[in-house]
Amino acid sequence: MRLLILTQYYPPEIGAPQNRLHELAVRLKAAGIEVEVLTAMPNYPKMEVFEEYRGGKIKEETIDGINIYRTKIFVSRSKSIIARLLNYFSFVWTSYWRGRKLKNQYDFLMVESPPLFLGYSAMALSRKLKARMIFNVSDLWPESAEKLGVVTNKSMLKIAYNLEAKCYKRASLITGQTQGIVDDIKERFPTANVHWLPNGVDLDFYDPSKFAAQDFRGKHGFKQSDVLFFYGGILGHAQGLELLIQAADRLKDNDNFKILLQGAGPEREKLHALKEELKTDKVVFLPPVPKQQMPSILKEVDVALVPLKKLDLFQGAIPSKIFEALAMKKTLLLGVEGEAKRHFIDKANAGLFFEPENLDDLTNKIKELVNNRDKLSEYGENGRKYVSEVFNRNRIAQELLTVLNNN
Repeated sequence: MRLLILTQYYPPEIGAPQNRLHELAVRLKAAGIEVEVLTAMPNYPKMEVFEEYRGGKIKEETIDGINIYRTKIFVSRSKSIIARLLNYFSFVWTSYWRGRKLKNQYDFLMVESPPLFLGYSAMALSRKLKARMIFNVSDLWPESAEKLGVVTNKSMLKIAYNLEAKCYKRASLITGQTQGIVDDIKERFPTANVHWLPNGVDLDFYDPSKFAAQDFRGKHGFKQSDVLFFYGGILGHAQGLELLIQAADRLKDNDNFKILLQGAGPEREKLHALKEELKTDKVVFLPPVPKQQMPSILKEVDVALVPLKKLDLFQGAIPSKIFEALAMKKTLLLGVEGEAKRHFIDKANAGLFFEPENLDDLTNKIKELVNNRDKLSEYGENGRKYVSEVFNRNRIAQELLTVLNNN
């Protein structure tokens, strides 16, 4: 069996979809599937092509035994809707023309959405290459863009919803990252063939027993007695990270904790400005780091902060950072309702929940964890056990392989 993965985002970029797809590809290859990837020149999140790839210097490469084919893409640091659409559609165009020249025969073409517009290329390539299309949905776009207010143009939304429906109907198989996504698609498209393909964690890589302390606290001036609350990921609109800074300001007289925000994204400057406005030294910004460095950082923090805004849209969201933190036996402070709460708070008992966008609740839960440090190790053990049983990447890949063999 041969599989081509079509995605705009892939390593050496860092991020949730990049890691998830590569880890899946590696495991499917180990199981005997010939897996290849068609993707863009790496540029995310800084929106500039990585130096070693500029000028098309690297068009083909192999990463962990996976053959990678790369195409040009328009990138710009502009946040305008025009720049964003040019970014998406440039890869739609170049990926199709690169993909149609591939010599191999493929049984399946798996396309990652969002960006939804990549469905145009996927449908055309699946016909050209005579490959059955797998439409992998990691976010219900355009529904999420509409509810977040990111896209308000009615004509554009109509085009996007029509494209979404067309992609689902053309797909031999639809895979959804969360059970909420799967249920939503099944409700709207009852005849669709839908499979839950959750994100997960590499338990061998995120294993706290393999990492010694690296004096992370000393390097950054933190006390050994500080309870370190850590957010690592995109500094974006959906996360509502200003709430964390406001909570830190409310607790400015408490000397026993810090809130660390690690990452890059469109809200970074705004968050920096809020920190300066409130003059809080409880919040520390850290730059993003490669995946290989994350376990050693998680090893030395105490609590993983995972917030999202209070929207019905996020009832089915499970941010990928949860899996890695729990595998490293970190307590979870979760501000996500719905599916994530049911898994990691109600079932796993891996930490505490605060109501999204509720500053009072978040402040109280921070104080509760700071004042009950003896509970942190218990929550951590519970979390590791739960993701080992339910979100093990090896098991997830094997279940997908079974579905493909029966398709």
